[in-house]
Amino acid sequence: MVEIERKFLVTSDKFKNEAFKSSEIKQGYLNSHPERTTRIRIQDEIAFITIKGKSSKSGLSRFEWEKEIAVVEALELLKLCEPGAIEKVRYFVKSEEFTFEIDEFSGDNRGLVMAEIELTSEKDTFKKPDWLGEEVTGDLRYYNSQLSKNPFKNWI
Repeated sequence: MVEIERKFLVTSDKFKNEAFKSSEIKQGYLNSHPERTTRIRIQDEIAFITIKGKSSKSGLSRFEWEKEIAVVEALELLKLCEPGAIEKVRYFVKSEEFTFEIDEFSGDNRGLVMAEIELTSEKDTFKKPDWLGEEVTGDLRYYNSQLSKNPFKNWI
């Protein structure tokens, strides 16, 4: 399956008033190589293992495979992950036929807030909310796998 998404920085917390749902996420990386990542994620009470391939030249799309696993297994796998766990609260905001997923990071990435929108085509257009800031699609620094190695606290 190919994932097509765009990423943006978020300029205010107005999105929280528009969110229809939120969830807590903790994740780690068994492998964070830019050409292939293997992620373990616990989102609320559900766990997943995800494998992602290298991004396209535009940074908009890449292969993604995901499978639900038992939380107890995910907790054990998190112990094997590379240093630098990612912790965040994800907010879900509808925008016409699309949904923005806004991640408010904590821990070593506190202060970073990013929005992603998953598209059906690289040519899809969508309405940009007023809290949406600079686009960072394709900027490797903003990939969660890279934030686990070089967290936001080191940038400022």
